[in-house]
Amino acid sequence: ACPSWRNNYPWYDCVFININPELEGMAGMTIARVICFFSFQSDHTLYPCAVVHWFDTVGDAPDEDTGLWMVHLAFCANHTPDITVIHIDAIYRAAHLIPIYGRHSVPPDIKYYHSYDTFRAFYVDKYADHHAFEIAF
Repeated sequence: ACPSWRNNYPWYDCVFININPELEGMAGMTIARVICFFSFQSDHTLYPCAVVHWFDTVGDAPDEDTGLWMVHLAFCANHTPDITVIHIDAIYRAAHLIPIYGRHSVPPDIKYYHSYDTFRAFYVDKYADHHAFEIAF
């Protein structure tokens, strides 16, 4: 998470969050976009944290045609982003998302660092590497 990558544009990566270690695959994981890392100390204990914007899963199974899970950014009832502070131990690993393009042409002036804000839904790319393949099923 970086609000100004190389003094230019923001860079906010997505991650797999372990929400239930007893369940396998996406049944025990969810996706979030990391906005900020920080830590604080309380009673001589350091707590490393992350501010995340949650994604909601579309449906309860992968897409029939692609075999990939679909997600979209989560919003609260009042249309504000669903943002939470989590302990970084809940972050399992980086996640790669593929925009779901739809039927319209992609604007030629779109920049890759705007993709999470431009597109409404994404595929969770289980083919990004062998680790993702093992968990995004």
